[in-house]
Amino acid sequence: MDCVAMRKNRSTIESLNNLQIWSPAAGGMIPLRQVVSDFKTTFEDEIIMRRNRKPTIIVFADPITGTASKLFARVRLQIEAIELPAGYELEWGGEYEDSGNAQAGLAASIPMFVLVMILVTVMLFNSLRQPLIIWLVVPLALIGVTVGLLATGQPFGFMLLLGFLSLMGMLIKNAIVLIDEINLQSEEGKDLISAILDSGVSRLRPVAMAALTTALGMIPLIFDAFFVAMAITIIAGLMFATVLTMVVVPVLYATFYRTEST
Repeated sequence: MDCVAMRKNRSTIESLNNLQIWSPAAGGMIPLRQVVSDFKTTFEDEIIMRRNRKPTIIVFADPITGTASKLFARVRLQIEAIELPAGYELEWGGEYEDSGNAQAGLAASIPMFVLVMILVTVMLFNSLRQPLIIWLVVPLALIGVTVGLLATGQPFGFMLLLGFLSLMGMLIKNAIVLIDEINLQSEEGKDLISAILDSGVSRLRPVAMAALTTALGMIPLIFDAFFVAMAITIIAGLMFATVLTMVVVPVLYATFYRTEST
């Protein structure tokens, strides 16, 4: 038989003993102690939460300042150092789990995304060497991104990945503009070195102004705790990548085509 007493009548064992129940034999209400000889108290959870079909205790926390990723980086080692009883295990959820799932999904699509961009550059120039020059510069932009994130203390997370994908497109665009100008100068009959130097001078201002306006547009995002990592990635990476575009691309172009010029 299951019965639930009112909250005021279940504070102590004595109050349960005096609980009035209906007795058909007596034809009225009688104390519970007349029909129950002893009590056994057991604890049961009102709600049993499960995760992956396992009983789970969930601890929630919201940072007062900063982001969840920064707080997680500070407390992770301390929490994981706690020795749990046998049969217990610790799993991180919340924003950390969501970010991991998002990164896994994005990482699976990145190879296809990069392949499409490579095919576009190959079809644009109808050549393999010129797209190769462009794509050799892209990994070097990571130097500027790394320096920017370390200088500002930002974590390497999901927003960084989104920012770098955007940065990749900007860097490729700048390199295409410069290489296309070199090709035009070469078609006019200029020698290789003159074409590279004249193209660098003529494209310096447009490329630099495009990078500057993009960086200025990212400044408001620096003050947002969620987008700051993406903003730093684009600003630092783009400033460094602009220098790469104007220096490394001409050097690689001269290296790849010096045989033809001679």
